[in-house]
Amino acid sequence: MNDRVKNALVSCNALAYGDFTLASGKKSEYYIDIKKASTDPYVLETIADEMAKSIAAAGLKFDLIGGVALGSVPLAVALSLRTKIPYIMVRKEKKDHGTQKLIEGTMTEGSKILMVEDVVTSAGSVSTAVDVVRNAGGIIENVFCVVDRQSGGSELLREKGVELLSLITAEDVLKR
Repeated sequence: MNDRVKNALVSCNALAYGDFTLASGKKSEYYIDIKKASTDPYVLETIADEMAKSIAAAGLKFDLIGGVALGSVPLAVALSLRTKIPYIMVRKEKKDHGTQKLIEGTMTEGSKILMVEDVVTSAGSVSTAVDVVRNAGGIIENVFCVVDRQSGGSELLREKGVELLSLITAEDVLKR
């Protein structure tokens, strides 16, 4: 467990208890508001620092960091600034104006991308982003999230040949 990240999430009140419906549609008695955390520069810096340390310790090598718009983009930016590795943004849908691209940033065929995500429950959003990047010629072997809610996301990604790494799990966060 990463105590530094857990303490940062608790200190910015990113953990709430109640009756919540998650993006996956599942019901939950708790909510981890990573958007609240990622808008706090000190918490975002803590997350980026701990991700960079974990990436180095795991020996992961990649050309780009990928973030799913909107929630994971601050994480991708912060990690990019920390590691000096460029990032891309993966849209959930094409805009009806401008370039109408699903991937923003510079990615070439064969680029190896580390996708980052805030909270993974079912992994639906990041799974779709993995497909978008792969369809554009990118290679994704790993998704790195802040919190793994341990609700099937890891298994879904494994079926796609992608390993889920996390700074902390829901079990870690809920331990008081």
